[in-house]
Amino acid sequence: MALMDFANPTRFLALSGRVLPWLAAASAIVLAAGFVLAFRAPADYQQGETVKIMYIHVPFAWLAMLGYTALALSALGILVWRHPLADVAHKAMAPIGAVFAFLCLLTGSLWGRPMWGTYWVWDARLTSMLVLLLLYLGLLALRSAVEDPNQAGRAAAVLTLVGFVNVPIVKFSVDWWNTLHQPASVFRLGGPTIDPSLLWPLLLTAIGFTLLMLTLHLMAMRNEILRRRLRSLEARAAAEAAFA
Repeated sequence: MALMDFANPTRFLALSGRVLPWLAAASAIVLAAGFVLAFRAPADYQQGETVKIMYIHVPFAWLAMLGYTALALSALGILVWRHPLADVAHKAMAPIGAVFAFLCLLTGSLWGRPMWGTYWVWDARLTSMLVLLLLYLGLLALRSAVEDPNQAGRAAAVLTLVGFVNVPIVKFSVDWWNTLHQPASVFRLGGPTIDPSLLWPLLLTAIGFTLLMLTLHLMAMRNEILRRRLRSLEARAAAEAAFA
């Protein structure tokens, strides 16, 4: 069976139904292991125990960017191949990505207060992450504002691709501008600068949250497919009743 065959909504429902329980269990196990290691990890010599908020803040930041990247790929599927499952994937990911972007900003503010003495500053990384959250919210508002689902999907896809320019800005903002936010310490040329005793719990929680995001995305896609089928059945029933 070709990979594109799985893009058939019926096959997707069948496959995702079998995968979801395993995926949910894996995300719970990996997250639990990651949190145990995080609580056992040593305190930072400068930040003390407050450094442990890193184990949720950093994965939230990574996944906010990963979610928008998934939106951009779905947008290409909408505009280039006009595949209905691409539109389903796009619509399902937008609220999930918005939640991760919001949690990233929230936990960052809570981390920034004891470290920087303020909850917020118009720092390049913080500002570009706020723009990312606003893009997510804009996509949600756009889909709600346009009544025709096909037009809403195409308009959201165009906005997604325009806004994707912000993703590399978020990633490299700490390298391009000398601002308050600390530079990248994990994904960087020359390898991570963070100590392995802190790095491994961070990577494990990041994998756990990634599996959680994938689980939530598949669940949201299944709900959206079933919602569209129900709407189609209701429209057909209404049409048959009108001609009866």
